[in-house]
Amino acid sequence: MKTCIRNAVLAVTAVSVAVALAACGQSGENAVGGRSGGPSIGLLVPDAVTPRWETDDRPLLEKKIKELCGDCKVVHANARGDVATQQQQVDSMITRRVDALVLVAVDARALSSAVGKAAGAGIPVIAYDRLSEGPISGYVSFNGQEVGRLQGRALLRAMDERGHGDEIVMINGDPTDPNAVAFKEGALSVLRGKVKIGKMFDTPMWRSDLANMSMSGAIADLGADHIDGVYSANDALASGIISSLRANKISPLPPVTGQDADLGGVRRIVDGEQYMTVWKPFQPEAAAGAAMAVAAARGESLDPMATGKVSNRSEKAVPAVLLTPVAVTADNIKDTLVKGGVYTIQQICIPRLRAACDKAGLTG
Repeated sequence: MKTCIRNAVLAVTAVSVAVALAACGQSGENAVGGRSGGPSIGLLVPDAVTPRWETDDRPLLEKKIKELCGDCKVVHANARGDVATQQQQVDSMITRRVDALVLVAVDARALSSAVGKAAGAGIPVIAYDRLSEGPISGYVSFNGQEVGRLQGRALLRAMDERGHGDEIVMINGDPTDPNAVAFKEGALSVLRGKVKIGKMFDTPMWRSDLANMSMSGAIADLGADHIDGVYSANDALASGIISSLRANKISPLPPVTGQDADLGGVRRIVDGEQYMTVWKPFQPEAAAGAAMAVAAARGESLDPMATGKVSNRSEKAVPAVLLTPVAVTADNIKDTLVKGGVYTIQQICIPRLRAACDKAGLTG
C-alpha cells in the first residue's frame, strides 16, 4: 500500500511539474499578489463541519495552484452545508467568468444543474473528492469503496480480538454524498455474512450531533450488551458516537471506526476510545486537483495526468485521479501520520495522553 501511495504522489508530482512548465512565460499581472489578467479558478467547498475542508484541502489547493500558475487568481467560497448557497456560489463564479471551477458538492445530484450551467458557460468543472453529477471535466479523489473495506476489515479484526459478540451498529455518512455511498458499499462487502447489523443509520450533512442521537437510539433499542462494534463513516461522526457511548456508561467501549485522520480522532485512537481511522493523504489529492484545475483553466487536456476514467450518472467517462487510502491504528500512527508529516508527536501527545502515548510507542 505504501508503494501505491508513493507511486501516486510521484505521478501527481510529475503532472504538476509539467503543468508548471506550461504555465511559464504567461503575461499579465496577478490581481492578488502578482500579475493581473491571468486565469481565475473558483474553489467551492461544502461545509465547515468537517475540519479538512478549511484546514487542509483549501490551503493546500490554493498553495499548489499558486506554485503551478503564478498569475492565477483563486476565488474561494464555503457553502456552510447549504445546497442553495452553493448553487448561488456557482452562479457567482459564472458571473465572474472564472476559467475553471474546483467543486466539492454539498449534494452531488442537486448540484448537477449548476454544473451544467457552468459547463454551458464554457467553464470546466473539476469534481474534487466527491463525484458530482452533471458534465464535469475531471475528478480527483480516493477509492471510496476501498475506504469502506479498510474500515470493515479493521472492525472485524477488533471484534475478533475481543472474542465475543457479533452485533454492530452502522452509522453512515450523508446519503447525498456519493463518497458516503461508496464507503457504505465497501464496508458492507466485507461485513455482510460476518456480523449482525442491529441498527443502520445515515447521517445528513455528516453532523456529529445527529450521529450522537442515532447512537443513543441504537443503545435504547438494542441494549448496551448487544453492541459489539460500531461502524462510523468518519471521525466527526465517531466523536458524536463515542460521546453517546460514554453518556450511556458503556464500558468497555466497543471498537469504533473512523476516517479523515482528524487530530481529535487520532488522539481518541491513542487513548483507546476509537479503534481506527482512514488516512487519505491530502497533499497528493490537492496536488492532483490543482494540476487538473490549472490545466483546465489553460484549456489543456486532462488526460495526461489521469490515472483512469470514471463515469457519473449523467456524464460519459472523464479523466480521473484515484489515490490509495491508508488504515491507521495505534500501532502505525508513527509510521503513517507522523512520518507523513501530518502531525508531530507533540501535537498528538498532549499531557493527558502521555501514558497512552508511551504505551503506543509514540514517546520515549
